[in-house]
Amino acid sequence: MVTDAKKEEVRDSADIVEVVSDYVKLRRSGNGFMGLCPFHNEKTPSFHVSPRLGIYKCFGCGEAGDVFNFVMKMEGVGFNEAVRSLAERYGVFIPEEEVPEQDEAHLLREGIYHALRYAGLFYYRMLTESDEAEVARKYLEKRQLNQQTIKKYGLGYAPDSKDSLYRKALADGISEEYLHQGGLIKYGRNNQDVIDTFRGRLMFPIFNPSGKVIAFGGRILGNQKTAKYINSPQTPVYNKSEVLYGIQVARNEIRKEGEAILVEGYTDVLSMHQAGIRNVVSTSGTSLTAGQLHVIHRYGERLQMIYDADSAGQNAMVRGLDLALMEGLEVRLLQLPEDEDPDSFVRQFGGPALLEYIKSESRDFITFLVKKGEAAGDWDDPLRRKRAITDLVRHIAHVSDPIAQETYMQHLSNLTKIGDRVLHQELSTMLADIRREKQRERRRNERVKVNEDTPGQGKKEGTQDEEVRGTRADLSRKTESSKADEAPLNLEPKFEKEIIRLMIEYGRSMVEYIGRQCNEDHFENSYLKDFFLDIIDRYQAEEEISIEAYAAREHPYPAIVGEIVMDPHAPSERGQQKAGRLLVKDVDPFRTARGAMKALKIHFLDRLKTQLEGEYQRATPDEKQSINKSISQVGLERVNLERYSPDELFDTPDHTDPEES
Repeated sequence: MVTDAKKEEVRDSADIVEVVSDYVKLRRSGNGFMGLCPFHNEKTPSFHVSPRLGIYKCFGCGEAGDVFNFVMKMEGVGFNEAVRSLAERYGVFIPEEEVPEQDEAHLLREGIYHALRYAGLFYYRMLTESDEAEVARKYLEKRQLNQQTIKKYGLGYAPDSKDSLYRKALADGISEEYLHQGGLIKYGRNNQDVIDTFRGRLMFPIFNPSGKVIAFGGRILGNQKTAKYINSPQTPVYNKSEVLYGIQVARNEIRKEGEAILVEGYTDVLSMHQAGIRNVVSTSGTSLTAGQLHVIHRYGERLQMIYDADSAGQNAMVRGLDLALMEGLEVRLLQLPEDEDPDSFVRQFGGPALLEYIKSESRDFITFLVKKGEAAGDWDDPLRRKRAITDLVRHIAHVSDPIAQETYMQHLSNLTKIGDRVLHQELSTMLADIRREKQRERRRNERVKVNEDTPGQGKKEGTQDEEVRGTRADLSRKTESSKADEAPLNLEPKFEKEIIRLMIEYGRSMVEYIGRQCNEDHFENSYLKDFFLDIIDRYQAEEEISIEAYAAREHPYPAIVGEIVMDPHAPSERGQQKAGRLLVKDVDPFRTARGAMKALKIHFLDRLKTQLEGEYQRATPDEKQSINKSISQVGLERVNLERYSPDELFDTPDHTDPEES
């Protein structure tokens, strides 16, 4: 196993802000950073990162954890792979004997990545060294793509033979299974013949944001009667609906510019990048999807769509418009001169000319579509005019921000000279239709969930059954084998979280104070119960008890710490200095503890009463008298807890400043 010392070395070396910034556009907020959560769709940022603690927390969906958790979630890998990935990135050496055994899913993914990387190098060498690839080199020369661009994007050539890649890969020790699972080979009708997926094509490797090859696109170079482009199939490492071509190069530029330029083709991306326009991506040979737009939104707020000038390109751009508006992006559209695409425009006029054209001709989607309708004569015919305006209102109905939606409505009214009242009536109808469709979709999803949750598969939330809450040893074992698809922790009720927060924030004196008056049975939440017991164990062993210590522990402790201590509304130190006052959360921490302990015990008695009442229903007549007495005692104790204030219920420690100890 990787030693604890090595894990801590990796954790200390990895900059969580830098790692998260590969996927999320972060801006400083208070003492940390915030941005749009990469784990769920949101329009208002609720995802917070604390560089001091090395943890993140989303106050929208509840996801939380440390840098290892983040890599696990984003890359879809296990804990050990996340450690190794970060170690490689930050130059931490992990001896081979410390590399743990991996499960089958991890080994498969790693094998596929290795096969895809091998194929990328194979295709690149074929392009640069093979006589057969001369046709591909001439095509790239005609496109004016230089060697630096070809190398940076890893372009290649797949030989026009049945199984060149397959035979070479096997000879070099690449598993046939990994080649097949990676979409690099396929089988003939008899399932015996092996055929390379890509043959006689110019190859475009497709990378994930961290720069790993995950798929390929291949362009035919002759006049054969076959598809001009083919892409890799879906694989364990490639989901085409969530992938953008060029994102590994463009992500930082999109973050810097605040805007992504979306084009149709691979060569559009390459030509624009070579011309100095670096914040450009394409849809990787697919129609634009919500998943791809969500990736764009991680890095920037604005989207500039530049599709080919032909009708197919323009129609595709308009089809993707609603998805972009639903994602909450600020969308601008551009139509290039007739018969031009971004690649041809840049080659003919240069990058600066394209940027100037974008600046002068790009329009918000309302203005763009109105002018397009005018040019097509839609405004000259009453029926076509009505349909065009209805379509425009339908687009506006997909805008998620109410202020932006109202602004677009006013803009449409000004351009079309149609009154606000009529347009808003049409908008109301559209919004009602959208709401009904969402309700139908929600009901469909609920029905699917009900069918999946068959009897015996799980227990209700909050049960104290041993299978649900497990043991503390189980909690520790879960930590390093937990997978990226685990559900976010459900850490309720709040007063239980408050007890843990006070203990890890104020240390030994607070642990002693709370530990004298509470025990693990008072906790309902299994994670927080185990956390409480772990704190008591560390107290008895005289080990450090602090937020920092637990944030640096194994999983899921960092996630629990993020859930407990991170506050999206906490003022920054600079803000407090400007205001001329220091805001203290716990004026008297022990008094805060007394309030939380009162709520904890009342809730415990309520659960105990419910449990006893259930036992009473199943008891024999002789047992009922004893159980009834216990119920009365519990009720009396609860009345006393309600009657007195927390200060009267719990003693006051000799010292009132927990920091003193």
